Amino acid sequence: MNKIFISGSIRIKNIDKKVEKRIDNIINSNFPILLGDANGVDTSVQKFIKSKAYKNVIIYCSGEHVRNNIGRWKVKKIHTGHYKKTRLFYTAKDIQMAKECDYGLMVWDTTSTGTLNNVYELLRQGKKSLVFLNNMKEFILVSNVDEFQKLLSFMEKSSFEKADKKVQLKQKIQGLKCIHKNITVSNQTFQRDQLFNDNVYQQTKLKSMP
Repeated sequence: MNKIFISGSIRIKNIDKKVEKRIDNIINSNFPILLGDANGVDTSVQKFIKSKAYKNVIIYCSGEHVRNNIGRWKVKKIHTGHYKKTRLFYTAKDIQMAKECDYGLMVWDTTSTGTLNNVYELLRQGKKSLVFLNNMKEFILVSNVDEFQKLLSFMEKSSFEKADKKVQLKQKIQGLKCIHKNITVSNQTFQRDQLFNDNVYQQTKLKSMP
């Protein structure tokens, strides 16, 4: 069953009705929701999910202390060697959610590096994110490096430069290009080899975003 990682900017205190509708779709499909314990989007989503009396939720926290668990859902504590209350300390839980999920639903203010990093982590693992641009009230699907760069184009130049210094965005883009180039080469080699093989291959269908 598809696990959905929901994340977003700390500065966003209330989620839009369009985001609520997407979460309703997830709930109606009974998909497991992986959610952090931060203020902002995490807490706002927790409140909405609690109002729906939805139980299929896991709250992830870094270390032993859970900051917010409004619905008293199951908690998964992620242990890390990083110092408490640092960016790397809190990022540990996000990285784990990115590993364990199938898709991402992100709510972004076009400046938050934490949300961007989550989109990157998913993309690096070949997973898709549906990103809601909170200021523009629209969704953008990010499933490849070109779409990731399109997402970054919504940032102000000063915000991009600040984010690049903080999380090395340019370096991440180059890394994604290398990963996707290798995947393309591997796929081309596989298709070429099929021409000389009489076996029938079962093609795996791409899963659709809920």
